Amino acid sequence: MSKLSVYVIAYNDEPNIRACLQSVQWADELIVVDSHSTDATEKISREFTDKVFQHEFKGFGRLRNEAVAHATHDWVFSLDTDERATPELREEIRQVLERGPEADAYFVPRRNYFLGRWIRHCGWYPDYRQPQLFRKGRMRYREELVHEGFELDGRAGHLTAHVLQYPFRDIDHYLAKMDRYSDLMARRMVEQGRRFRTHQLVTHPCFTFVKMYLGRAGFLDGMPGLILSGLYAYYTFIKYAKFWELTRRID
Repeated sequence: MSKLSVYVIAYNDEPNIRACLQSVQWADELIVVDSHSTDATEKISREFTDKVFQHEFKGFGRLRNEAVAHATHDWVFSLDTDERATPELREEIRQVLERGPEADAYFVPRRNYFLGRWIRHCGWYPDYRQPQLFRKGRMRYREELVHEGFELDGRAGHLTAHVLQYPFRDIDHYLAKMDRYSDLMARRMVEQGRRFRTHQLVTHPCFTFVKMYLGRAGFLDGMPGLILSGLYAYYTFIKYAKFWELTRRID
């Protein structure tokens, strides 16, 4: 059976890192790439593995490629600090590697918990973003600041067992993360040479809310669905406001 490397990228996530690493202790190799955390993230990580590496943050795509470069096995599984691998996922990965993978990369369904419930709508389930299990030599992340894409030389498949994700502890935590991600997204749009249009401050937030709450049935998630849709609309507004601010400085 092929051996498995698991990598986790981390930065100042002391509340999550222990549970995250505990959920993948079964891996043949566990790698943590930390971006010089100032809390106990690195210390806790070293309780689980001696393969803790420090890399300066220069975008999520580049950081993920640096993490994969540390892996010594052909198959790699990625897990973020706010995620947990379930026992069912462990067993499914074991079976895939034991019988011989039929694909070169696998998407994993993700269940997200927010405001006291599992969010089933709003586009948050099954929440496929990028393959989390993949053959090392066949997939590479695009070196983008945030929401990085990937390039796959081969076939993609889907697993059925879940990763559990706890992306935001509460609304304050959402707003703190939103501030960082909106900065990165604004910078990414500038790097891509995109042009700011005034209507983006109105149409894009409104579209985001309608898409999540109505188009993706966020109303079925009750009050958390309404709040989540509103928060994402607010994030979209701030992202484009920062984009305007950056383009104004350049001009």
